Amino acid sequence: MGRTFRIYLAGEAVLTCRQCRNHLAVSEGVMSKQFTGQHGRALLVQQVVNTYTGDAEDREMRTGRHTVRDVYCRVCHSTLGWKYDFAFEHDQKYKEGKYILEREMITEKPESKFDHGRPRIEELPVREVLARV
Repeated sequence: MGRTFRIYLAGEAVLTCRQCRNHLAVSEGVMSKQFTGQHGRALLVQQVVNTYTGDAEDREMRTGRHTVRDVYCRVCHSTLGWKYDFAFEHDQKYKEGKYILEREMITEKPESKFDHGRPRIEELPVREVLARV
C-alpha cells in the first residue's frame, strides 16, 4: 500500500470536509447551488479531489433514474455526496461525470495565503486541477 498525497487547493473559496477540513473543491467549480441531497441543500460540482467513490448503483431520484456512486472523504471516510455516472433521461445527461456535495457535510473556507499563521504546504491553480479531468 502506497502513501497517499492530498491536494491543497487555491481559489476564491475552498470547499472542505466538515469533519476533517480536507480540501475537496473550489467555489469556481460549482455549477449549481439548486440541488437537494439526502440531508438538505447540495451543490453540483464539476470536479472534486481527495475523495474516493463506492460501487455504482441505480437510484430513482426526483429528476429520474440515475446510476450513481457515493463519494467519501479520503481522510476521515465521511460520506460527502455522490457522483453521477449515467443519467437515463436525455435532459439529465449534463449531470454525467459531475458530483453532488451536500451542504451538511462540507464547509466553505475563504481563500487566504496563510492558514492559522502558517503558509500552505502546496497550492495548485484551479485551471491545473480542472485540466486533469
